[in-house]
Amino acid sequence: MSSNTCVLDYLGKDAMEKELLHGTLEVLILKTLSWGPMHGFGIGRWIEQLSNNDLRIEEGSLYPALYRIEKKGWVDASWGVSDNGRRAKFYRLTAEGRRQLLRNADTWSSFAHAVARVLSAKQQPA
Repeated sequence: MSSNTCVLDYLGKDAMEKELLHGTLEVLILKTLSWGPMHGFGIGRWIEQLSNNDLRIEEGSLYPALYRIEKKGWVDASWGVSDNGRRAKFYRLTAEGRRQLLRNADTWSSFAHAVARVLSAKQQPA
């Protein structure tokens, strides 16, 4: 794991950090499922691969997040068989989940750009 790797896990975090991580992980999961149904392990691997392993999703964070968004009606879940022949729970984005993804992706993108502008500032504002 590189020094820039962000492990999404909630242990030892204060309430504000937990909320930020919850929202971040939820939008990442919704984006992953926008490509099609996937089981939990596959969701974590997809995020890790696309981030060049800079984002590592711990099981202790992933499965509670999947449960939360299933409860919110953003994903549906059903049991199936994975590529390796094991029984697995597969998640599918619902219409409401797709709407939530669009809202959250726009908000997250704006927020990330604003934070990047502040962090890359080379001089103090007038």
